[in-house]
Amino acid sequence: MSCEVVDAAMGRSVGGSEYTWCRAVPGGTGIAVLAFLLSKPPLLSRLQTALHKLQNTHPILNSTLHFNPNTSSFSFLASPTTAFLSVQSFDLSATSTLLVPHHDLPVSPFQQILEHQLNHISWNHDHHSHTNVPVLFASIYALPDESWAVVLRLHVAACDRTTAASLLRELRLGLKTEEKEVGEERKKEKETSKLSLAIEDLVPSGKGKKGVWTRGMDMLAYSLNSLRLTNLRFEETKSRRRSQVVRLQLNRNETEGVVNGCRKTGIKVCGALTAAALMAAHGSKKSGKKYGVVTLVDCRSTLHPPLSPHNFGFYHAAILNTHVMKGGEESLWDVAQRAYEAFSNSKKSNKHLSDMADINLLMRTAMENPSLTSSSSLRTSIVSVFEDTVIDDDVDGGGEMRGEVGLEDFMGCASVHGVGPSIAVFDTIRNGCLDCVCVYPSPLHSRQQMHQFVSTMKAVLIQAGTLYE
Repeated sequence: MSCEVVDAAMGRSVGGSEYTWCRAVPGGTGIAVLAFLLSKPPLLSRLQTALHKLQNTHPILNSTLHFNPNTSSFSFLASPTTAFLSVQSFDLSATSTLLVPHHDLPVSPFQQILEHQLNHISWNHDHHSHTNVPVLFASIYALPDESWAVVLRLHVAACDRTTAASLLRELRLGLKTEEKEVGEERKKEKETSKLSLAIEDLVPSGKGKKGVWTRGMDMLAYSLNSLRLTNLRFEETKSRRRSQVVRLQLNRNETEGVVNGCRKTGIKVCGALTAAALMAAHGSKKSGKKYGVVTLVDCRSTLHPPLSPHNFGFYHAAILNTHVMKGGEESLWDVAQRAYEAFSNSKKSNKHLSDMADINLLMRTAMENPSLTSSSSLRTSIVSVFEDTVIDDDVDGGGEMRGEVGLEDFMGCASVHGVGPSIAVFDTIRNGCLDCVCVYPSPLHSRQQMHQFVSTMKAVLIQAGTLYE
């Protein structure tokens, strides 16, 4: 990675993980989108004011991403002024040009707008040489049936999943009319008002280091294993790709069964989701197949000094495990325990920290040499999951947001069609119900194929959860 020296007062150079995302985004991986469906027309001035408050509290949201083509380096540049974000607004006529009918599997206008934003690349450095591009964009779309979509699009180098969840909660506060309460919350967050360092600069001494020989052997093992991994069937490998979404939702009773099962077996929900994906991929095959699973870990609490969820930026690290599926004889809980134990042991060994540079290098190597992956697909694993599920029971403020701004639905995820898994699972438990936004690369995988895949995952989860309802 080529680094550019930047005056600390003006910003900083990106770290290793951030650099990987900067390289990935032009290809279509690493565009984070938060979308809100409203039944009432949003007040543009109130939304813009709330977003400006967020930018002033979290400088990284008010920064720009600078690419220097002479050194092939990236930097976050702090804005010398107050928040500058301007919300774009699209009337129904403009929105209608983005909506297309889907006859076999209907896709709601709200989801179509989400997918449009997932595939709208603002940070293609080939077209923005020497220019500074904001890390945050906001738009309002008028939808049919008198509804509206408010969409935030962010560069993943500045917004991991924890940042997205915190941003959602703080935006809810900012949209409230009770300015006193908002002010109290801002006081608590005052210490976060400067641009945090990159994750590599905060790894505790000794935990991220690895000898040259060990690193070489690990890189060789990762590379050889990746060539042996089983992929989902590819539908179409030649056409230009884009990210699409399919949703997995459970009701309260079904969610309670899955959560209770995880509690009884001593695992997290990510273990159950991993197992469901592996079982859906393997089906009834009897022969042994090896699948790759990436689990993303929020490192904030283990960094030095520790960071809180109010420290916005990218502070996740990946753990790559491989799992051999031998047939249909194992239950979901058997597979889940086995998968979660492998992940847990890797985390206890600090592999998410010590292997950080290796994983980043593998991603960049795949991007630069697509032919190294099966059918030049750039697929790195069968599925990616997050260690911790986002709990959003207060997303509507006990009904306040629903009544005040008409919040009907919410989805948050990131694009994966450049390099990444066949399916990325962004799971949330909202008001007691599991809601997973599952992102996949199309037409590498078709909507019909992934709808069937996620339906199988859902059926497996529900059946396993009945044991613990």
